[in-house]
Amino acid sequence: MEKENLTPARFADQLQINRAIISHILNGRNNPSLDVVTKILDEMDYISPEWLLKGTGHMYKEGHHAESLPVEPDLFRSEVINQRERPEDVEKRQETLFKPTVSTTQNAEYKQFEPPKTENKKITQIIIYYSDNTFEIFNPQSGRNEIAK
Repeated sequence: MEKENLTPARFADQLQINRAIISHILNGRNNPSLDVVTKILDEMDYISPEWLLKGTGHMYKEGHHAESLPVEPDLFRSEVINQRERPEDVEKRQETLFKPTVSTTQNAEYKQFEPPKTENKKITQIIIYYSDNTFEIFNPQSGRNEIAK
């Protein structure tokens, strides 16, 4: 992926596999399955199977060089992606994009926050249910308990 300049998501999309599969492989949670290895070799026929399976030999088959392969754009690299653009044009465009802004400060008004007023809430009734399908009602104002079946 690094040599091909591919993100994990782009690599998974290129192989037409679930992105989570690549994530699990990269995190060491799973090893690549035979299906994943086969898809890599089918999609990227210039990759050496010996290198992919055993880690020995050269990554690319003879006659293939990394420089000749298409490179995906990378947002984090500083070089110019569009080779048709002249560096002067890129610099001019960057100069016009980032103009400093004049910041103005305003004094904040300090206001005391008052929570909304609520009525005094009082408990009027408590019902307790028991496992034998009975319940008890307690009325705190009257101080009475009622047992019902």
